[in-house]
Amino acid sequence: MSIEVEDVDAAYAVMRERGAEIVHPLQDEEWGVRRFFVRDPDGRVVNVLGHT
Repeated sequence: MSIEVEDVDAAYAVMRERGAEIVHPLQDEEWGVRRFFVRDPDGRVVNVLGHT
């Protein structure tokens, strides 16, 4: 599942502060998105992204 947010850096900071499991760290992709993957409480991996 992917979720697009307005401020991916802020979302990443919130997830880290709350102790969420970051599966893939925040990074810029060459196709124009900035994203990270986080595991939700039910074990699903969520792609959180914003366009650069």
